[in-house]
Amino acid sequence: MKLLRRTVLHLATGAAALAAFSDMALALDYPTRPVHIIVGFAAGGPTDILARLIGQWLSERFGQSFVVEDRPGAATNIATEAVAQAQPDGYTLLAAVSTNTINPALYPNLNFNFIRDIAMVAGLTRSAEVLEVNPAAPVTSVPELITYVKANPGKLSLGSFGTGTISHIAGVLFKTEAGIEMVHVPYRGSAPLVVDLLAGQVAVAFDNVQSSIAYIKAGKLRALAVTSATRLPWLPDVPALGEFLPGYEVTGWIGVATPKNTPVGIVNGLNKAINAGLANPAIAARIADMASTVFIASPAELDQLVVEETVKWRKVIQQAGIKAE
Repeated sequence: MKLLRRTVLHLATGAAALAAFSDMALALDYPTRPVHIIVGFAAGGPTDILARLIGQWLSERFGQSFVVEDRPGAATNIATEAVAQAQPDGYTLLAAVSTNTINPALYPNLNFNFIRDIAMVAGLTRSAEVLEVNPAAPVTSVPELITYVKANPGKLSLGSFGTGTISHIAGVLFKTEAGIEMVHVPYRGSAPLVVDLLAGQVAVAFDNVQSSIAYIKAGKLRALAVTSATRLPWLPDVPALGEFLPGYEVTGWIGVATPKNTPVGIVNGLNKAINAGLANPAIAARIADMASTVFIASPAELDQLVVEETVKWRKVIQQAGIKAE
């Protein structure tokens, strides 16, 4: 009996070692052809820029092209479904975002389940949103905006970079807590939102700080508040929205993900390479220039974050009665 037990243990240990060796071998052979990073927003926005930044780093590190493909629309669901249905071989990656933890509560009939079908690989950045207006708008502060909207219902619309995005949720929470109503105008990404905001096609918006900070500093957009718990070092004179609406806080993140069941060796290899890129002074400085903070985490930590935020946002969405538009 002891001999049999010892044999079984040897076999089990051998199988585990073989699996680990297989993952290592896959990682060593990876990649042998171009890797595609799918982005769920239009070109020119923060997610696209970050994907290209880290894609260039990975291309140089692995000696293969990491090609960014923008597939905007449906609050990132088009891009996410493409990755969820791709082969789990490490050659199709997703620029995952906070929106991926919001969508399950808004779209109950998706052809994929983010938690079940997607595995997180690495973080990239964390950031806040900014409540901003076109300078022609007749408001210069959050209290003025709230007062104006109450006195002039229907005159100011509120833009976001997509239904179900962190930008949309930030706006919904703002309207709920301020006790006001504004028509929501969703765009297919941050870049087209900013274009229309600059042109005055939409008067008010919640956007990524990264996309708008240059226009804010140039005086082309007026920042009223940021959605972080405290003021940001990049916009020290802009108050946090919580200063007017106590307890208000909405922050987002961007990372990299892959289809579930992608070999562990590939996932860990990518995580190590991406984290090394985020620690690179040139990349870290570029991220800081985009008014974001570096987000380094393990795949397991990120998977846990996804689960926690999916539960959190589902509760918020249900309590606010938010519906997909």
